Amino acid sequence: MSDLQVVDEASFDEVVLGADKPVLVDFWAQWCPPCHQIVPVLAQIAEERRDQLTVVKLNSDENPSISSRYRVMALPTLMLFHRGELIWSVVGARPKAKLLKELDDALLAAV
Repeated sequence: MSDLQVVDEASFDEVVLGADKPVLVDFWAQWCPPCHQIVPVLAQIAEERRDQLTVVKLNSDENPSISSRYRVMALPTLMLFHRGELIWSVVGARPKAKLLKELDDALLAAV
């Protein structure tokens, strides 16, 4: 689906919660059209912000325990983790500029 790193139930805690820098997790599913629409935006953000932020994907259908742990009820859901804590989340696809503004605001509030 994209070149974004994929996490699953086996790697989530290490890759996301144990990361040194903030991690944006895209909870998605194959059947979800907006999930596919947001992939190019996330890929651009992953490339442009690679020194500040890691962007990963988690297939909610294949990893129900993680989706349940974070109460993901709709897709796509984006969640931003920093130092092992969930600091921001949003449901639905967004234009890149709006998403970047929201991410920057969340990261500033977390510092």
